[in-house]
Amino acid sequence: MKSATIQLEELACPSCMAKIEGALKSLEGIDKDSAKVSFNSSKVKVNFDEEKISIEEIETAITKLGYDVIKSKVK
Repeated sequence: MKSATIQLEELACPSCMAKIEGALKSLEGIDKDSAKVSFNSSKVKVNFDEEKISIEEIETAITKLGYDVIKSKVK
């Protein structure tokens, strides 16, 4: 299991946070309990199984929702 912190451009409202969390939790390979978005810092923290989903696929899911990914850090 890998852990990622994804920096987004500034989020416009708290409902954006819920929209991103919901989308991530629907993806196979994401630890559903770990998908958290901080509205104040515009950061996403998520744990994922790299054999089922890649960081690029996670970033793509976020950008398809209309949010820009600035950078990702995977541990």
